[in-house]
Amino acid sequence: MPITTLSSREFNQDASRAKKAAKGGPVFITDRGRPAHVLLTIEEYQRMTGKMESIVDSLAMPGAGEIEFEAPRLSGKLHRPADFR
Repeated sequence: MPITTLSSREFNQDASRAKKAAKGGPVFITDRGRPAHVLLTIEEYQRMTGKMESIVDSLAMPGAGEIEFEAPRLSGKLHRPADFR
């Protein structure tokens, strides 16, 4: 899988080149020579994220109310005075 690297300027001047390159592999977009963003096809992104769900999806899951969960009790000092010296 080839990796393409483009500067932000190159990306802004030729986004279609970046999209074509992303079909073959990730496209790294740099700011001042340092990688800042990665462009992927939606298919590659979905493959990478797999079956990850958001917390909202998990909480909306049928039967979630049947899961037993008891949060642990906290003990001891949960705060301390601020020192503004």
